[in-house]
Amino acid sequence: MSEILRSASGSSSSSLNSSFQDTEDDQTIARILAEDENFRDGNKLGKRLSHLDSIPHTPRVNGEIPDVNDATLDHERLSERLVTYGLAELQMEGDGNCQFRALADQLFRNPEYHKHVRRQVIKQLKHHKKLYEGYVPMKYKSYLKMMKKSGEWGDHITLQAAADRFNAKICLVTSFRDTCYIEILPTDKNYTIELWLSFWSEVHYNSLYASGDVPARAPRKKYWLF
Repeated sequence: MSEILRSASGSSSSSLNSSFQDTEDDQTIARILAEDENFRDGNKLGKRLSHLDSIPHTPRVNGEIPDVNDATLDHERLSERLVTYGLAELQMEGDGNCQFRALADQLFRNPEYHKHVRRQVIKQLKHHKKLYEGYVPMKYKSYLKMMKKSGEWGDHITLQAAADRFNAKICLVTSFRDTCYIEILPTDKNYTIELWLSFWSEVHYNSLYASGDVPARAPRKKYWLF
């Protein structure tokens, strides 16, 4: 995206200009996706599942990973819910990047753009510190340094930052016993696209589609992100 749109020589005018360009590029991509029939699946799912009640979202770091028995029960619960709502998962690799891979698949139809999504989330966290630092139970710089690393698990703070960065409503169908569905809205409440993920609590994220509509992994379009 912005890395390609700017010339290789790059003007060193200011980091402010760079940040502004990144934000403009993200908003442009969001508009393209919102207008593209191939990327309206999220909005269709939203209409189909509008009866689901969502709880207020509070950004947080990851909790404890459940033991094997609890994790197995959680996975069974999630699988039953997906069948009930006519949803299917596109499986993401379990390499620590699954949240960013699932977001990349929903945004660009290509999980391999996860590095780009992580970079954009980190920029959002860095440039809008006041929005997120209150939810981070450690030094904020240490959190950013940790989250920059490929393979570091995303959490509900990075999900909020992704919603803000990409002007997206992120919809989670979860395996939580008492919470089936969570909506993560941009801070300003305005969004142009919906992204649908499954969340096997504290373990794994996948990308969601209507049953029968799970795409092949090859992207349908190339958005120049690198």
